[in-house]
Order: sequence, then C-alpha cells, then structure tokens
Amino acid sequence: MNTAPNDLQRRRFLRDSARWALATATVASLPAALAAPGPRDDTQVLARVRGGRVRGQREQGVLVFRGLRYGADTAAYRFQPPRREAAWRGIADALEFGAAAPQGGSEGPGSEDCLFLNVWTPALGARARRPVLVYIHGGGFNNGSGSDPLYDGSALCRRGDVVVVTLNHRLNTFGYLYLGALGDPRYAASGNVGQLDLVQALQWVREHAAAFGGDPGNITVFGQSGGGAKIATLMAMPAARGLFQRAWTMSGQQVTAAGPRAAAQRAAVAMDAVRAPDLAALLRLPAADLLAATRARDPSRVEDSALYFGPVLDEVVLPVHPFWPQAPAQSAAIPMVIGNTRDETRAFLGNDPGNFALDWTTLPAQLEKQQFVDLLPSVVIEHYRRLYPHYTASEVFFAATTAGRSWRGAVEELEARARQPATAAPTWAYQLDWPSPVQEGRLRAFHTLDIPLVFDNAGLPTARTGGGADARALAATMSDALVAFARHGNPNHAGLADWAPYTLPQRRTMLFDVRSRGADDPRGGERELYQRVPFLQRGTA
Repeated sequence: MNTAPNDLQRRRFLRDSARWALATATVASLPAALAAPGPRDDTQVLARVRGGRVRGQREQGVLVFRGLRYGADTAAYRFQPPRREAAWRGIADALEFGAAAPQGGSEGPGSEDCLFLNVWTPALGARARRPVLVYIHGGGFNNGSGSDPLYDGSALCRRGDVVVVTLNHRLNTFGYLYLGALGDPRYAASGNVGQLDLVQALQWVREHAAAFGGDPGNITVFGQSGGGAKIATLMAMPAARGLFQRAWTMSGQQVTAAGPRAAAQRAAVAMDAVRAPDLAALLRLPAADLLAATRARDPSRVEDSALYFGPVLDEVVLPVHPFWPQAPAQSAAIPMVIGNTRDETRAFLGNDPGNFALDWTTLPAQLEKQQFVDLLPSVVIEHYRRLYPHYTASEVFFAATTAGRSWRGAVEELEARARQPATAAPTWAYQLDWPSPVQEGRLRAFHTLDIPLVFDNAGLPTARTGGGADARALAATMSDALVAFARHGNPNHAGLADWAPYTLPQRRTMLFDVRSRGADDPRGGERELYQRVPFLQRGTA
C-alpha cells in the first residue's frame, strides 16, 4: 500500500525482528526457522485435501499444517492468473513453511513457486463449524509472507476456538506488473495476478474449511498495512464475491487503484530497468534479475525511489476503484472493521533521530518532504498548534505525517461505508492509542503494533510490545474483539466498552488503550484540515 513505509524503511524497522528469528533457527530451512513454532509433541496428523493426503503436526494442543499448496508453480506461467496445483501420490509433508514470493529484504530471495498457505486448527472434521480467519500479510504489495513469527496462529486458535490461515502470494513485478497495454490477451490480468492468487487461496479455504474443522460459510479476512489494502481491493473484485463474509483491516487502505495509463508507464520503466525490450525478454529473465525492477525510480515520486506496484484498474479483474467514489456495492452486506494506530509514522520516520529533535524553524522543510499531501506546511503547522498547543515541533511532525499519509485513507473508506444505504452491513472504526514501552516509549502506537495484539502474541520477542501486563491485557481485549467479529459479525464482547458502528455525523471510534473507550470523531479537527484537499492515494496516479 502506498501509505505504508517503503521497503527500505520497513526492512530497517524489522531488522531486530529478523535477527531474533534467525537466532532461533534450529534447522537448515530458513522459512521454517523464521516461523519459530512452539514445542512439538510426537503426534502427527493426516488430512485429505484436493491434491492428496497431507501430514501435519500437533503443537501444544493445536493441529498445524504448514506449506499446503493451493496453486501450481507460477514460474511456468509468469504474469498469468494462478492455476490449480497438481495432485500427488502418497502423503505430502505439511510440516514446514513454503517459500515466500520473490522479493528483496529479510524474506528474500523467495521463489516463483510460492502459492502456499498454513492452517492452525483445534481439531479436524466438519462437526464443529468454527469461524475461519484468513490473514493477509503486509509489506505493501512488494514484500512479506505468511510465515512471520507475529502471524503464528496458535494462540488465537486456542483462545477463540477458531481456525486460522496465513498465506503467500505473488508480489511486486511478479504479482502487479501491468502488461495489458502490450496487447497479448494472455497477460490482460497481469497487473492483478497477485490479487487473483488471493482469490484462489480463498477458494481453497472455502473448499477445505470443513475438513479442517471450520465453517465454509463463515470466513473472515483480516490484514495489516498492505494486507488491509489487498482486502479493500478484494471487496471490489467480482472474482472475490462470496468468498468471505467479514473483513477486518488494520492500517491498510486502498481507496484508488493505479489507472491503466500510469500502470503501463510504470511497466515501461520496469522493463527498461531490467533491459527487457519486449514481453519475450521479460519471460526469459531469471527471477532475481526481474526483481531489479523494484529498485527503479517511480515517475510520480520525488523522495521515494521505489517503483510502485499495486492493483490496477484494468477492466478485467478490477472494474472499479476499491473505495472511490463510493464503497464497493458488491460488498455492502459484509460487516467491516477499519482501524489504524495513532502514531503510524513513528514506525519508520522514527528511525531518524533528527525527527525527534525538530524545532519550529526546521519543522516546515521536513514536513514538506514527508507529509504526502499538497497543503502548505505553514497551514498544517498553524492548524496543529491551535488543536494541540502543548505539542512540540516533533509531535506535530509525527501527528501530521500520520494523518496525511495513512489515517486519511482510513477516513475515506469509513466515510464511504457510512454513506451506503441503511440496509448495508455496519462498519466499526478503531484507533490503537496504547503506547508501546519499547525504545523508552519513543515509538508510541506505531505502525504494526496491532498485529501481535489481535493475534494474542504480545509475549513474543518480535512483538515490540514489551510483553508486560498491560500488553497482555490489551491483546486479550483486541483478540477477543476479532474473534467475536468473526463468530457473530460484531466485535463487541463482555470485556470491552460498548463499541457502536461508525455512522455520520457521529463517527464513533473505539480507542484501544489500557482502558479502552468509545469516542465520537476523536480527531475531527485533523479530519477537517485534510478535507480541504482532494484525496489521492499515493502511487496510484
């Protein structure tokens, strides 16, 4: 998603997490080591999927199947829609995570043979009909996988008696390089094949939910950052209609998609960067060489050199913008939760110590560089000083960059959902206010902080929550809200103050903290400031 940190910022922010994961590796397979699973007993379990029989493992009372194929190796049909996996004879091991998609960073280099998913379930068989929660990972549309330690579904599975699924899909040039303008009908959907991978994964989940103890008619998709953006896009894709019944997004919005002209221009930049004069040359390139296109300079960006890849308004897979000028009509009946963290940009702009030492003379230039909205810095600063007279220059910087870069997209989606007919399903809004104690509290409620809280994984070393009593209590509150939402289509539960849906003009929002509470339009002054200019999702023009 374009409002998330770029790849370099994200890699820096997750550096400590990656080092911890590598330190815990006890086997030669890197993806399996990164998962840091809990202690296993000696019980292996068998299940049957459409391709054949698979062998999983019982771990601390949870049945875990890793690396289940939901599609064939994509190398043979690069830039084309996914195809079903081939059947196999005998029993295939599902004990280790499958490869991530090709990418740079700590989870690279990956493989084009990446269509794998993972399942955590209390028990097999169709009698229980548990809610199924499918997590779609972040990392924008460029990086990430379903095997990050923070996404381990064991705790959530045990806590809520639910089935949890994580997955991998094609990313960056492999998943979102738009070649439709080249005229070959085989590649008309190329700009959205990463999204079509998600559709195929959800079809697989629906087909196999009962075998893994789940309810095929009660599937919730949830995702953070780029994962939330992918969910917003799925909600406008005809191919995804009926594949999930609830949606929960965290710091991830996709209001607009890239237009075909802009997407074709980026494809030309990418092809030039890898010295591929035509489609045939692109198809011959080794995966590692094709990845070099992600380092090309984006024609619409000044400070951020990363070439944007994301969903494309191609009239084939995606016929409308996800949330512009209105919320997708096909998903009006799907209850939705849209959330953000209060201090999103501290996750990546907080890596620069200078941003904590700004004064009123240095703030304007830094704000001009990082706010991603076309308002005079002087106007923004004056407005924030009036709203929050106790803020320092650095506090204004982090608040304004958060509001202008990521929170603005969440407001656009919330407002669009609230304008739908009264017969539409409700939408709930939240803001994570709880400040993490790590790094002496400098990061506060940063981007990604809600991941370990909804997974009930606040005690993991990579969670960056500090693992204290407040973190564990808030994780219980937020994970119970997710489970309640998955089970009933409503996030309210006994341990949470009343959480009313988001409506106009009240704009009710749950503020998650040590003592969570609801508030009407809690950042109304900031919302009114940014409504002065049209919203343009960065990277899609």
